[in-house]
Amino acid sequence: MINLIAYIDWDPKPYLFELGGFKVHIYSLCWIVAFIIGWYLMSKIFKKENQKKELLDPLFLYTFIGAIAGARLGEYLFYDPSAFIERPIEVFLPVQHAPGESAFVGLLQNYEFVGVSGLASHGAALGVIISSYLFSRKYLKRNVLWLLDRIAVVVPFGGAAVRIGNFYNSEIVGKETAVSWAVKFHQQSSGYGEVVPRHPAQIYEAIGYIILGFVMLYAYNKTEKRKNLGALLGIFLFFLFLIRFIVEFYKENQGEEAIAQALNIGLNNGQVLSIPFMLIGIYLFVSSKNRIDTTQSN
Repeated sequence: MINLIAYIDWDPKPYLFELGGFKVHIYSLCWIVAFIIGWYLMSKIFKKENQKKELLDPLFLYTFIGAIAGARLGEYLFYDPSAFIERPIEVFLPVQHAPGESAFVGLLQNYEFVGVSGLASHGAALGVIISSYLFSRKYLKRNVLWLLDRIAVVVPFGGAAVRIGNFYNSEIVGKETAVSWAVKFHQQSSGYGEVVPRHPAQIYEAIGYIILGFVMLYAYNKTEKRKNLGALLGIFLFFLFLIRFIVEFYKENQGEEAIAQALNIGLNNGQVLSIPFMLIGIYLFVSSKNRIDTTQSN
């Protein structure tokens, strides 16, 4: 199956098992793994800072809803806006039009459950920011930057898990290349054209996120930056979207490029959308010296 001299043939079964017409997809499981990692690391942070462990469950729920809803809506808003009119059911539900193959009845009788897919990281970032604000306002009664700084420490590892799911799913594929580690994604979308050896851009991004994750853990545990509200979030935003910006040079375009085409500056949508996050990251880090968290004692 694998020929490392020329390229890697990648043609896995996209789901783990099927039960009653529902397929449990690897990609969906990668999202679950991402949140398990996040919950575990956040529990360590809460214990270190004497926060109530009981808050972890509602935090998980808020973050999960914010990330999934933001990522899903962002995918269609940024890359396929026509879907809101042409395929609204597919936008809001994890289904795909498949006449004659569905286990559903009624309104969804011509649809097949395909699991969670089609998720944009830029939308996920916005969704988590909004849900964190709502959580902080209701439960923590403190500056939302305190929470976002700590979420920023754990998110890179979850992001890496999601990108591994993208690789398994043969989506967000890279551009054609002749490098020895190139991958032929036999299950890639027909929209990418011919099945040829491509950059495993998903793995590039996952590796970048893992490295960033360890940088964030070091900054949190070994420096005083956690005492400056917004500093950790600033580091996270700048480097995560810098990684995304760089990897985009090796990716195929993911959908409609309306934003990039309107600006006409030689970048794609993913890169254009990354720039504001990077600038916000710089601002948060530089200005964090004026936002000291007086509750931090160690």
